[in-house]
Amino acid sequence: MKKIVFLHIPKTAGQTVHSELSRIIGKGLTSPVRVHTQASQDRQFPGGYRLYSGHLDWSHLDQIKGDRFVFTVLRDPFERIASFYFYLHHKSLGLDAAALEAPANTGLRKIRTCSVDEYFFGGDGNWQRFILDHYDNFYCAYFATQKIRGAAYLADICSNQIIDRALKGAGKLDRIYTVENLVALERDISRLTNSNIAIAEKRINTGPKTQNTRRWPQLLSQIESDANKAKLADFATRDIKLMQRLKTKGALS
Repeated sequence: MKKIVFLHIPKTAGQTVHSELSRIIGKGLTSPVRVHTQASQDRQFPGGYRLYSGHLDWSHLDQIKGDRFVFTVLRDPFERIASFYFYLHHKSLGLDAAALEAPANTGLRKIRTCSVDEYFFGGDGNWQRFILDHYDNFYCAYFATQKIRGAAYLADICSNQIIDRALKGAGKLDRIYTVENLVALERDISRLTNSNIAIAEKRINTGPKTQNTRRWPQLLSQIESDANKAKLADFATRDIKLMQRLKTKGALS
């Protein structure tokens, strides 16, 4: 069986995909590295497993020996931004005041206590790096740098060059799916593993809203400044262009 590598981009139905893949591959054959911070750059893909799935850096894919199938899933960039924001905000509501003060929960404290404008466009340099890494044209940054937190590596590069680098990086994956067409992923996994998975009509970790609710208009309605609305919308500009070019090349399922 080919080894399967799922590069999970936050808020793209990834928990559902991971759960189903782990079910058919087996927990014992699923890599324990689920988040890039759990291992060094050269240990994101430890040997001895058939499934690698998570928010992973992927510059060392060549460490995976034998045949492999590498894929990711994208969704509308505006909806991903808004879904991620509302998911984190909902998560923050489950923490008491003491828990929110823990250093590990700085992001949840910010999202709980700041206005939307302050959350996205306030704070010091470290906070703005967090925002740019997690929200600003994430697809382009991830494909171009092969890192979950790759925005800083692109700071001095023009937009067109970033998109070109992202296209080159995307070309290293076997398939790129969209959340609107997860049936295609079901078919491919069935062909590769001779097992069926159910993801197209199933969602895990969807947050407080139903999966068919559009979140972007709700997020915009909470932003006070028109200038900030425009700045936030620009967080999706390159990703939209990237997806259009991927679609034109026939690289987007």
